[in-house]
Amino acid sequence: MNIAIYSRIYKKDHSSHLPELLYALNHLGYKIMVYEPYLKSFHRQIPHLPVLHSFKSHTDLVNNVDLMISIGGDGTLLDTVHFVRNSGIPVAGINIGRLGFLADINKGDINTLISALHSHNYTIENRSLMHVDTSRAIFGEINYGLNEVTLTKTDSSSMIVVHTFLNGEFLNSFWADGLIACTPTGSTAYSLSCGGPIVFPIAHSFVLTPVAPHNLNARPMVIPDNTILSFEVETRAKSYLCSIDSRYKKVERDFKLAIRKESFDFKLLRLSDTSYIKTLRKKLMWGEDTRN
Repeated sequence: MNIAIYSRIYKKDHSSHLPELLYALNHLGYKIMVYEPYLKSFHRQIPHLPVLHSFKSHTDLVNNVDLMISIGGDGTLLDTVHFVRNSGIPVAGINIGRLGFLADINKGDINTLISALHSHNYTIENRSLMHVDTSRAIFGEINYGLNEVTLTKTDSSSMIVVHTFLNGEFLNSFWADGLIACTPTGSTAYSLSCGGPIVFPIAHSFVLTPVAPHNLNARPMVIPDNTILSFEVETRAKSYLCSIDSRYKKVERDFKLAIRKESFDFKLLRLSDTSYIKTLRKKLMWGEDTRN
């Protein structure tokens, strides 16, 4: 098996877990490829490193890798979408971040992950992506995201008006600080903090969640993911912000975009003893009460 390892930069929190992972993978005879900037950040700090290869981009991984492992939090795992693209390479997330809805393998469970890989005792979840078509290309080839697409005001501007259409039919004009369109995966991210619903990953749906709406009867809405969403934005400022996951661009008022479900999925590896329900209960601390 060929394994790619991705993280943004080597940190103190990695020092006791990364060597364990590298030595265990090497012991099983796996070929290990490490994201080049990450490799450069730690290769002098870990003694007796096994043979490691490096990768820089998506093209280095296609047909060369069976699995990618991200080390960090959910934001780090979101970065891997840019590398795996439509290759079908599954991604496992080791959580050395904070909450960890996506990167849900605890840093203390590295041996469990290695055993699962060796015995093929894991599951692969297909997570839907959002594809974004824009009137001007601003996101290059990576015009899709795993979590959400947002349209928000700039820091100093007044609220914006987002005219929203479903399959070309006018839905509503949201007077707000912004509007979030998210996948089921993204329902536990920014949308959740704005009062949006939690949606199971297997649900074939999108969620529209206004950010601090001025029209108080505006509520989050769940819609089928075979819907094409399109938007026109009014703002007193010259521009507003458009983002896909953690990437954002400032765009002019006449900028238009439409969202549809991407033609391929993101594949997330989960250990067999975990589930989405267990993750929700643990991360949201449901039932955490002195009476329990």
